[in-house]
Amino acid sequence: MHWFRAWRDHRLARRLRQARIAWPLWRRALDAAPLLRSLPAEGRRELRILSSLFLNEKALTEAGGMRLEDWQRVVIAAQACLPVLRLGLRWYEGFHEIIVYPAGFVVEHEEVDEAGVVGYRRRALSGESWLRGPVVLAWEDVEHGAREPHDGSNVVIHEFAHKLDMENGAANGMPPLHPDMDRETWTRVMQRAYDHHCALVRRGHAPIIDAYAAEGPGEFFAVISEAFFEQPHRLQRHYPAVYAQLVAFYRQDPGAAPWRLL
Repeated sequence: MHWFRAWRDHRLARRLRQARIAWPLWRRALDAAPLLRSLPAEGRRELRILSSLFLNEKALTEAGGMRLEDWQRVVIAAQACLPVLRLGLRWYEGFHEIIVYPAGFVVEHEEVDEAGVVGYRRRALSGESWLRGPVVLAWEDVEHGAREPHDGSNVVIHEFAHKLDMENGAANGMPPLHPDMDRETWTRVMQRAYDHHCALVRRGHAPIIDAYAAEGPGEFFAVISEAFFEQPHRLQRHYPAVYAQLVAFYRQDPGAAPWRLL
């Protein structure tokens, strides 16, 4: 299979020559998203390559009057690629479009109450991921999340964590695990942390992560992924078993000094 590997490497090199993000543009994106500068030099190089390929493969569609500049596209791509830095873009093969609004957008969802009555609820969102469909983002929230690297809130990481989760179907907090990971351990650890989080929210106590994680296991996984990358030490202190599972899944250890890539 050496011929196949050589052909694949040649094809990748050719795509990179055509699509590599220019250095001044990459530097501006790192300035806009300081979390990415925490990566070791090797990680930043790999992230630039991955982000270049991401932009070559995915369509970033402007909506609601949004006008994306090139550096904004790179900021979105780089944050989207951070969770798959050690996993690869094959995890994002199930969709091809990212829709970007200038600010929060309003969606209407069908809901059924306990009596079986169907109703509709309108909500303002900063991001949304569709099963076998696009990711939708509000640039205002993308920019804020990039600018504040340690507040535990990053809409791009959140929505693309949903995409990873959806690789098994619906977003239910159970992404496809690697062969060296144990499904029962993952389920036990995440369920225990989720139950603890929900109990804190019900009692009105300050939760460890954003209260929105109590919406369901899928949201818990997305929110805890935000915390994993932006507040690793806090997550490691309060939910060490969860942190260990996320290190094993993402193949990264952002809480190490320096940030460690596995």
